[in-house]
Amino acid sequence: MAFNLLDSVKGLFNTEMIGKASNMLGEDPNNVQKAVSGIVPSVLAGVLNKAGSGDTGSILGMAKDAFNSGALSGIGNLLGNENILSKGADMLKGLFGDKAASVTNMISGYAGIKSSSATSLMSMAAPAALGMLGKHVTETNMSSGGLLSFLNSQKESILNSIPSGLNLAGALGLSSLGSIGNKITGAISGMSGSVQQAASGGSRWLWPLLLVLVAIALIWYLMRGCNHNANAPADTSTTMTKDTPVPSPTVTAPVMEMVKVTLPDGVVLDAYKGGIEDQLVTFLKDPAAQPGKDVWFDFDNLNFETGSANITAESMKQIGNITAILKAFPKAVIKIGGYTDKTGDSMTNLKLSQSRANAVLAALKTAGTNTAQLQGAEGYGSQFAKAAADASDDERKKDRRIAVSVRKK
Repeated sequence: MAFNLLDSVKGLFNTEMIGKASNMLGEDPNNVQKAVSGIVPSVLAGVLNKAGSGDTGSILGMAKDAFNSGALSGIGNLLGNENILSKGADMLKGLFGDKAASVTNMISGYAGIKSSSATSLMSMAAPAALGMLGKHVTETNMSSGGLLSFLNSQKESILNSIPSGLNLAGALGLSSLGSIGNKITGAISGMSGSVQQAASGGSRWLWPLLLVLVAIALIWYLMRGCNHNANAPADTSTTMTKDTPVPSPTVTAPVMEMVKVTLPDGVVLDAYKGGIEDQLVTFLKDPAAQPGKDVWFDFDNLNFETGSANITAESMKQIGNITAILKAFPKAVIKIGGYTDKTGDSMTNLKLSQSRANAVLAALKTAGTNTAQLQGAEGYGSQFAKAAADASDDERKKDRRIAVSVRKK
C-alpha cells in the first residue's frame, strides 16, 4: 500500500493522545480534537507551500532533523518536553515565516481554545508531522527531487482535508488553497535544465563517438577480409558453423481489432477495441459508473519523440477522438496525467512527465476541446511505476504512459 503522509500523521494523535493534551492544557477534549483536525493538514500544507516556493532542500533538512531528534518515539510526551516544543515553534516559523501567528490565531478561533493552547498544539504537531515525513525520507533514501515528487502526489489528500471553516489561505495571504498546489506543479515545471537541452547536450559528444566506432568497425572488417584467401572458391553449402549467425524466428505482432465507437451526437470514431475511446465512452454512458481521482484511462495510440514532449503527428488522431468524445459529453471534466518508468534520474523523469502531460493538454485545447472540461495536467514521474529499472523494455513500457482521469460526468 502506498504511503499516505496525512493518514500517518493523523494516526499519531489517537484518543489517548487527545486526552493527555486536554488535561495538560485544561481544554475540552472535543475542542482539542477539532483543533488537531485543522492543525495536522495545516502544518502539512505549510510544508507544501514552502516546498513549492523553491525551498525543498530546507524541508528535507527539517524533516530529517525532526526524525533524528526522536520526536516520533516520544510523541506521547511532546507537550511535556520543553526542548521539543521549542524546536516545534522554530519549525513553525520555518514553515510559515511571519504568518505563523496568524495561523495559530486561526486555529484558536476555529476550535474555540486559548491562543496559548493552539500554540502548544501547533508546536507539538510540527515536529510530529515533519518527523513522520523524515522517517519516510530516510527509509526511502529520498533526494530533494524525490521529495518534491512525493509531495506532489500527496497534495490533493492534504489540501482536501483542511476543514471548510478554516481559512488557511487567508492566514497565509493566498487567494486560495489551490495556489499551494499550483506552486508544487510550478516548481516541478521550473526545475533547472530541460529534457530537450539534456538530450541536445548529450548529442555533442555522442556523434563523434559513433563516428569513431564506425571507423574502427570498418578497419576491422577490411583487415579481416585481407586475411582470407581471395582465390578460394566460394562455399555454396548451407552448413552452419559456430560463426554463422542464426536468424531469429519471425514474430508476428498481434493485430489490434478496430471498432466503430458511436457517440451520442452521432459522430462515429475509428478506435481500437478496448482502447481508450471504447473504454471512455462506455464509462461515460454508464449511469452507475462514478468519476473520481482514481478513475484513469490510458492512451493507447499516443507517442512522443524520444526524450522530448513533442507529440508525433500520428498521435493527433487520438487527440482528436478525445476532443470529439468531450464534445459529445459536455458535462464531462477530465485531468491529464503523465507517467514514466523507473530508469534514469527521478527529477528528470518528473519534469518529462509534467512536460508531456502539459503537451497533451495543450494539444486538446488546440483541437477545439472546451477548456472548461479540462481540469489540468500533472506529471507523476516514476512514482507509480511498477516495473523495476532493470526490467525488460516490454515490462517498463507499460509505465511510460499518458492517462485521462474522469473527474465529472
